[in-house]
Amino acid sequence: MKQEEGALDDLVRQRIRSLRVAKGWSLDALAARCHLSPSTLSRLETGHRRIALDQLVLLARALGTTLDQLVEPADDSDVVIRPTHERGSGVTTWLLSRDGASHGRTVAKMRIEPDRPYDTLGVHPGRDWFTVLSGTAVLRLGDRTVFVEAGQAAEFSTMVPHAIGARGGPCEILTILDHDGELAHLGDTQ
Repeated sequence: MKQEEGALDDLVRQRIRSLRVAKGWSLDALAARCHLSPSTLSRLETGHRRIALDQLVLLARALGTTLDQLVEPADDSDVVIRPTHERGSGVTTWLLSRDGASHGRTVAKMRIEPDRPYDTLGVHPGRDWFTVLSGTAVLRLGDRTVFVEAGQAAEFSTMVPHAIGARGGPCEILTILDHDGELAHLGDTQ
């Protein structure tokens, strides 16, 4: 356990120094912003002094970050997202964001087969956004039909009855869904 704590301490020190350097600040500049002496800050960064919780709070605020971001453990789970995919009703979905992501958004890649029915229109609170990676998406918005080609994006109010299909072959889209959109579009896949 002590080794893990030491590694986390070293990581926190590295993050503080890296954020300071990225902002182009000297020790004096950061020390003035967080009301610590430059010598104390130097000892904190180099590991010659333990960092107290109240100092971490001051440093996080001065560096424009959160305490959580300063102290979160470093492993590949905060970088590498291993997509999961589900098939259902002519759509294959790969979830590209973590379950319960703190930002409240879900990122997904969807492959829509051309035989997927899109005559049943749904509504839910919020907005939908997607970009077409390949193929052509058919976006039904109420009485309108909009063709969205590869490289184009669409954004619309989801209070307008809507459905998405594919035209002339499979279509792949990248979508960002808020909580309501996730429940409406991915509810069966999770």
